Amino acid sequence: MKLLLIHCFLFSSFLGFSNNIVVSNMGLGYQDTAQNYTMITFDLSWENSWRVSGGPGNWDAAWVFVKYRLKNQSVWSHVRLNWVDGTGANDGHTIPTGATIVSANDNADTTANGVFIYHADTMSQGSVNYTNVQLRWEYGKNGLVDADKVEICVFAIEMVYVPQGSFYLGGLSNTSTSGGFYRRPNSADPYHITSANELTISPASGYLYYGNGTSVGDHSGPIFNGFPTGFNAFYCMKHEISQQQYVDFLNKLTSAQDANRYYGVSSYRHSITGTPGNRTTNNPYVACNYLSSADIGAYLDWAALRPMTEFEYEKACRGPNLPVTDEYAWGTNTIANANYTLTNPSLPNENIATNYSTTNGNAVYTSTKVTTLQGPLRCGIFAANGSNTNRISSGGSYYGIMELSGNLSEWTVSVGRYQGRIFKDRNGDGILNSGGFSTGPESLSSYGWGLRGGAFIRLSKFCRVSDRTYGSYYYS
Repeated sequence: MKLLLIHCFLFSSFLGFSNNIVVSNMGLGYQDTAQNYTMITFDLSWENSWRVSGGPGNWDAAWVFVKYRLKNQSVWSHVRLNWVDGTGANDGHTIPTGATIVSANDNADTTANGVFIYHADTMSQGSVNYTNVQLRWEYGKNGLVDADKVEICVFAIEMVYVPQGSFYLGGLSNTSTSGGFYRRPNSADPYHITSANELTISPASGYLYYGNGTSVGDHSGPIFNGFPTGFNAFYCMKHEISQQQYVDFLNKLTSAQDANRYYGVSSYRHSITGTPGNRTTNNPYVACNYLSSADIGAYLDWAALRPMTEFEYEKACRGPNLPVTDEYAWGTNTIANANYTLTNPSLPNENIATNYSTTNGNAVYTSTKVTTLQGPLRCGIFAANGSNTNRISSGGSYYGIMELSGNLSEWTVSVGRYQGRIFKDRNGDGILNSGGFSTGPESLSSYGWGLRGGAFIRLSKFCRVSDRTYGSYYYS
C-alpha cells in the first residue's frame, strides 16, 4: 500500500492560543499483507492538558480518528482501527511515553472508529507532545487490497472526560427560568440522578418533572432504558465547534453532501466560503454559528461521536455539586455585564482587551458581546486572559469544559419529546448518506433536539444551567 501524503494538519474545535491541538508528520508504517493491516503514524500535541485524581477526578483527551480516500477518487471514507490496545510489535496501538490509549469499539468485527489519547500519569498538567503515535489500520475491513494507493488525514478533537456518578438536575431557580427540572412538588427541589435506569416523568410527588414554557416539552414520559441519563461516564467536547473544524468536515464531503451541510451566509462573524472540497474561512478560531441540529448530527456521526443529552449538559456544568440558585456553568449566579472589546480579532490569539471580569463569570451574551462584531468569539477565549484565570473568570464548568454558558447555544438531545426520549447511548460510525445526513444514532428527528446554555444574542437568563426555555425546540 502506498501513501500519498497530504499535509492537511487537521485540528480540533480550538486552534491556537490556549490549547492548540495539532496533528503532524502523518504517514504509513509497517504493513502486514497476510493480515491486511498497516500502521498509521503521526505526532500529536496540545497545550493546557491535565489529569488529576483529586477534585473532579477527570482528564482531558484527544479523540483521534482517520479518513482515507483512494488515489484519483473524491470520496473520503472512515478508517477502521484495531480496537485492541497493546505495546507489542505491530499488534495494536503503539502507546507514546506518558500516554494512555483507549479505543471506542462499537463494531461487531472488533474494529474501532477512533481512540482517546490522554495522560497515563494521574498528576499530570501542562503541554503534551506525543511523537510516533501508531494506530493499526485494518484496511482489509475497509474493503481495500494490499496494492491500493491511498491518501489519509488524521483528525484530533479535544475532549473532556466526565466520570460516572450521581448529580442533580435543575431546582433552585427563580420564576424567570423557564422549564427547569425539579423533584415534585417543589420547583426549588433539585432532582437527584443516582443511576442509569429508566426514569419516569410525572406530576406525582417525588418524581422528575419540569416547569412550563412554549418550547420546554410535552411533560410526558418515560425516559427509556438506554437513554444517556448522565450517570454513566461520558466524554464531552472541550470547546464549541470552530469554523475551521467545520471547514475540515465540509472538505471531506462530496458535492451532494456539501450542498445540505453548507450555508452561504456572511453575517455574525460566519465567514465560510469557497466551493465544495475547497471551503475556507476568515475566522477559523471563532465558534461556528448557523449550524442546525441536522448539521450537528451529521458532523458527530462523521466524527464517530454522538450528541450529549440535556441531562449530560447539566452534569457537565455543575458536576456532583448541589445546584446554586440561578447558577451559570462556572457555579455562581454572578456574570460579567459590560461589553467586551478585543485584541487581535480573528487571529489565533484573539483575546479580551477590556471589561474582562476577574470576579464574575465571563460569557458572551447581549450585555457583553462585542458591539463592533455582533457575533460569537474565539473558542476558549476566556481561559487564557492573564494570570487571574480561574473557573469563574474563565467561564469553565466543574470539569473544565468551556462555553457551556453563552457564546453559542448547545444542541442537546431533549427529553421533552418522544423522539428524544428514545435516544440510545451509541456513537456514530463515521458514515453519512449520499445527501450528507446522519445514518447513525444521531439521526434524530428535528423534534428530538433542544437548545441549552444561551448565546451571544440572548439575555443572561438563557445562559443559566437550569434554563430550558428552548429545551425542546423544534427547528427545521
